[in-house]
Amino acid sequence: MQIAECVLVAYTGVFGAMVGSFLNVCVYRLPRGESVILPGSHCPGCGKPIAWYDNVPVISYLVLRGRCRRCGTGISAQYPLIELAVGVIWAGSLVWFGLSFAALQAALLATLALGIALTDARHFLIPDEFSLGGLGIGLALAVTPWGIGPLEAVLGIVVGYSLLWVVKAAGDWALARGLIRGEELDQVLEPGETPTTLGLGDLKMMAMVGSFVGWRGVLLTAFLGSLAGVAVFLPLLLMKRRSPVPFGVFLAIGAVATIVAGDWLLGWYGSLIAVGAR
Repeated sequence: MQIAECVLVAYTGVFGAMVGSFLNVCVYRLPRGESVILPGSHCPGCGKPIAWYDNVPVISYLVLRGRCRRCGTGISAQYPLIELAVGVIWAGSLVWFGLSFAALQAALLATLALGIALTDARHFLIPDEFSLGGLGIGLALAVTPWGIGPLEAVLGIVVGYSLLWVVKAAGDWALARGLIRGEELDQVLEPGETPTTLGLGDLKMMAMVGSFVGWRGVLLTAFLGSLAGVAVFLPLLLMKRRSPVPFGVFLAIGAVATIVAGDWLLGWYGSLIAVGAR
């Protein structure tokens, strides 16, 4: 890699860390119904605004040793870790795809997927700002000369939403008739809320993914996400430890795998079908 390319990757990583700083705000505030704009960043202890020089991604946390400059309140290590993760996502997308539209698309989808995974894992909630906002971004990218095209994006949205709608409808039918157990859902439901196998957030998320990767990518995302979910939760079921499944986390894994290696995986599978058909 040439020096100029290394510098470009470094700058892209720094920009990604700045995006990660904003993602931190979204992950914390959106599930609580708070604005991501106002008020500005402030200490969770004393409530004082954080100066710009104390809000530099990763570096400020290290310089301040994870504490507020004014009151000394500890600040969660989640903040620099997310900033660093998004920085790696953006720099890694550039390295993987080169200076291309595909790199921007991958960085944006992976960032949205990370935000969704974090909120779903912690709150069993996928904010519309991630799913529907991301859908808008996906459509905007699709209609550009380098995008997948509006028709492919719309098909991806329809297939993504419809696929999980069918799964949700079948699961809710089985849940209502006692064919599957849902006692573990009680710990994440609000009082009076009806148990359901999938939340609408999962459906909206898959529609968002479809706007980025099209209908084939949606099917691959669902398959890979389900595979990841089984790999994680099957051992827990064998140990008879039942808990609700934040499916958005595994769909996020599937979406990232699809945007990174989807073309190769689909091509590999297509070649297997062609060999078997001979």
